[in-house]
Amino acid sequence: MNELVFVPLGGIGEIGMNLALYGYGPADNREWIAIDCGVSFAGPEMPGVDLILPDTTFLESERHSLKALIITHAHEDHYGAVLDLWPRLKAPVYATPFTAALLAAKREGEPGAPKVPVTIFKAGDRFDVGPFSIEAINVTHSIPEPVALAIRTPLGTVLHTGDWKIDPTPGLGQPTDEARLREIGDEGVLALVCDSTNAMREGESPSEKQVSASLSEIIQAAKGRVAVTTFSSNVGRIRSIAQAAEIAGRQVLLMGRSMKRVADVASELGYLESLAPFVSEQDFGYIPREKAVIVLTGSQGEPRAALSKLAKDEHPAVALSRDDTVIFSSRSIPGNEKAINDIKNALIERGIVVIEDHDKLVHVSGHPRRSELRRMYEWTRPKIAVPAHGEPAHLVAHAQLAKNLGVPDVVSLRNGKMVRLAPGPATIIDEVPVGRFYKDGFLIGGTKEMGIDERRRLAFAGHVSVLVELSAKLELDVDPEIVAMGLPERDENGDEMVEILLDAAAGAVESIPRGRRKDVELVREAVRRAVRSEAHDAWGKKPSVTVFVVKG
Repeated sequence: MNELVFVPLGGIGEIGMNLALYGYGPADNREWIAIDCGVSFAGPEMPGVDLILPDTTFLESERHSLKALIITHAHEDHYGAVLDLWPRLKAPVYATPFTAALLAAKREGEPGAPKVPVTIFKAGDRFDVGPFSIEAINVTHSIPEPVALAIRTPLGTVLHTGDWKIDPTPGLGQPTDEARLREIGDEGVLALVCDSTNAMREGESPSEKQVSASLSEIIQAAKGRVAVTTFSSNVGRIRSIAQAAEIAGRQVLLMGRSMKRVADVASELGYLESLAPFVSEQDFGYIPREKAVIVLTGSQGEPRAALSKLAKDEHPAVALSRDDTVIFSSRSIPGNEKAINDIKNALIERGIVVIEDHDKLVHVSGHPRRSELRRMYEWTRPKIAVPAHGEPAHLVAHAQLAKNLGVPDVVSLRNGKMVRLAPGPATIIDEVPVGRFYKDGFLIGGTKEMGIDERRRLAFAGHVSVLVELSAKLELDVDPEIVAMGLPERDENGDEMVEILLDAAAGAVESIPRGRRKDVELVREAVRRAVRSEAHDAWGKKPSVTVFVVKG
């Protein structure tokens, strides 16, 4: 019996790391498409980790039946894992021109990145992959060329919205295609898999046009230099800032590698036409302070981003001074609040004016609030609602809204759950492996492979190396050597920690009868335990301990 199933591997129950699967066919021989392949970002609890990727173990096992990877838009949480995970999947990739160009530009900046074959499509296009017929529908979001996908199968049509909102006056592109969505609703929608990010907020999101007007007022009224930090992918916002700067008689500098990369791609595709040329860092210093605007990365508190360097006054070519203005034209991604606040405080401490979205209208979300969600359900009238793209609170709020709107079947899913959408009522029928891969430098792997747990322990309690040298007679002719990293220098009595641990190591060796000291592993483990125990008694924490035993 043929079935239509949906399986999220990421992005449901969390913000970011979006990867969704649709399967069609009998249970033992399904054909698959994947929608989006995004990343999430590591916090301080994962020291050294660069990116978090969805675990594709299940999809790799079905790779022979994977017909396509289709990207809805070029935000990192929807396309950021493509270059890293494509070698494991090797499926044809479908993307809009902006997404494809940004992927190519990213590849050029990552040595060794694979050359991914991409088929270009645009809103309004239709194409077939395996048993699926795909139609791309124009929607509005905070990036060029976002699309929703109508996925047609012999068992019904699923509308996968991706990220979207309703904005009658977007900064770039056309408004969400209400007419086409209504037509698809009239044809019949089996299931709506829909963005939940703002499902807890009533009303409708303000328009990008309103933000543009507000930014223009702020820039014109500012005294010194104005720096605006926003997501590098928000080309419409970059354009709005540049237009506001031009009206105020100011010139614009772009700062940050990703900001420049996106601007280059956007310029090639015509999204920054009619703007005055951006200035270089070399020329920027000659522009009067009241004639300068900086558009830069770092809105999420990233320590290596341009804004962080300016906040610490560590940038070699550009600086901010008292009475300059920094505008946070962005929202904070959950988990980044402390890093963002640290930067704001550093700026304020230096007398720099900080403006954020609760001060003035300097940012709008690219996701639908509850009134916009109601309109989407009114247009499409699905038989099944599947809240997606959100944390549990967002998903629950969305599910209740869908029930209140009279959707016959509302499915509450989490990553890894397989729901059969047809035939019959929507039912969870299976669970597949899900989890996280970690990108660390050039390598990708799971928690154990990448040593994440051990790294956390090292960050928490440090590391002690001990060298024990036994003579030919199995005696300690010299004291053990201790190297302690990440431990306090002294205990509460003022005694040196290294001396305390040295005594513990020597005592452990001497407590072992000489004849048994032939067993190197016995000596090593006794010293390791003794040093950890003594560190705990002196400090209250147990460091990782590595012991080397050498026999003469």
